[in-house]
Amino acid sequence: MEHIRTPKVENVRLLDRSSGQRKASVGTLYLSATHTIFVENNPETRKETWVLHSMVSSVDRPPSTPSGSQLILRCKDFRVYQILVPQERDCVDVHASLVRLSRPEKYSELYCLSFNPNVNKEEREASWNFIDLMADYKRMGVPNNLWVSTAVNSEYRVCDTYPSELFVPKSASTGVIVGSSRFRSRGRFPALSYFHQDTLAAVCRCSQPLSGFSGRCQEDELMLQAVMKSNPGSDYIYVVDTRPKLNAMANRAAGKGYENEDHYTNIKLQFIGIENIHVMRSSQQKIIDVGEMRAPSMSDFLWGLENSGWLKHIKAVLDAGVFIARAVADEGVSVLVHCSDGWDRTAQACSVASILLDPFYRTLRGFMVLIERDWVSFGHKFSHRYAHLDGDPKEVSPVIDQFLECVWQLSEQFPCAFEFNERFLITLHTYIYSCQYGSFLGNCEKERRDLR
Repeated sequence: MEHIRTPKVENVRLLDRSSGQRKASVGTLYLSATHTIFVENNPETRKETWVLHSMVSSVDRPPSTPSGSQLILRCKDFRVYQILVPQERDCVDVHASLVRLSRPEKYSELYCLSFNPNVNKEEREASWNFIDLMADYKRMGVPNNLWVSTAVNSEYRVCDTYPSELFVPKSASTGVIVGSSRFRSRGRFPALSYFHQDTLAAVCRCSQPLSGFSGRCQEDELMLQAVMKSNPGSDYIYVVDTRPKLNAMANRAAGKGYENEDHYTNIKLQFIGIENIHVMRSSQQKIIDVGEMRAPSMSDFLWGLENSGWLKHIKAVLDAGVFIARAVADEGVSVLVHCSDGWDRTAQACSVASILLDPFYRTLRGFMVLIERDWVSFGHKFSHRYAHLDGDPKEVSPVIDQFLECVWQLSEQFPCAFEFNERFLITLHTYIYSCQYGSFLGNCEKERRDLR
C-alpha cells in the first residue's frame, strides 16, 4: 500500500481498446495493493473493470490534451486500456503508483503470497498434491528393466535446476551421470522425459555439451551410449539440437556447442532451427504492434503478420515435435533433445512431441501433468521469461506462449482429439503471467521449495 499515492480518482474516462469499445465509460478509478479497479458511474450497470497489477506490462503517459491527461495500460494478455484523468497532478500520481506496483522487486510482493483463498488447509494441501508426476511415469511403465529412478540429484546436488527425482538408463552408473553433468551446460545431463511403451523408444532431454572445437568427455559419451542401450530395438539415437546450426557453431567459440559425430558413435545429429529467445521476443512485439494499428486493412494485417515471422517460428516448434514423435513412434528410435541450456526450446519440443505421441496429454488433467513435468519440474525460467519480477528485459521471451499456440494450432486441425478448447489455453496463459498461484513461480523446483 505504501506505493499508492492516490487511492481514488473520480470522473475518469476508460476505453478498453482491445475489446473494440468505441465510446469511453465515465467512472471512478481505485488503486488497491493488488488491482486497479474502474467502476462505471452509470447507476444501472455499475460495470467494474479489474486489472491485476502483475498483468500490466507497461504504463505510458502520452502528452496531455485539453480534455485531460492520458495513461495507456498495456497488459501481458494483450489487453490495452486508455485512461483519461481530468487533473494532471492525479495522472502523475497514478502513473508513478502503477509503474511501481506493476514491477514487483521481490517474491514477497507477488499476488500469490498475499492472496488468501477462502478454503481450509486440508483443501489447499489436496490441491497442491493434485498433480503426481511419479504416477504418470508409472502410467508410461517406468521404472522398468531399461529405465530406473536415481537419487543422484536428491537435494539438487548435481544440477540445481533439475527436479530431485529423475529417471535414467539402467546401465548408467552414478559416476557416468555426474561426469556427464560436468560436461553439460548448467549441469543439465540427459534424463528421461517420455517413455513410449509400444516401441520402447524414449524422449530424453539435456543441455548443450561443453565441447568447444575439440573437447570430449568419456562419461558423456557413455551416457549417450546408455540411452541407446535402453532401447533394444535400435542401434543408434537421434540427437535433436533445436537451434539453428549456425547458432550452435557460434557457441563453440564460447567453449560450448554440439555433439561431434566422430566422438559419439551411434548418434545421428539433427538441427531443427528454432530461433533464440531474443528473436522470439522481437517477433511477438511486431505482432502486438500490428494489433495496435488504428483500423488496419486486411493487407496491412497480413503484411504485419508475415513480417513478424511469428507463424514461421510456430511452424519450427511444431516441426521439432513432429520429427521427435515420428522417430519414437514410427522408427522406434530414442531421441535426445537439447538447445543451449535445455529449458526453453527443449521444453517446447519435448512437450509438443508428447502431445502428438500420447492422447493422455490431450485431456485436461494430462495437459496439466505435461506442463508440470516438462516446464515446471524440469526447470523453466518462469520468473525471467514472463517478467514476474523487475529484472533484465533481455531475459523476457514468449516461450510458453508459443507452446500454447502450437497446441491451439493442433486443436484447430484436430478438434476431436482434445478434451479442452482455447478457453483452457487462454486461462493457463493468464495464470502464467498473473502470479495468482504458486505453480508458475520461480525458475526451478529448488527455488519454489526455498520459497515454500
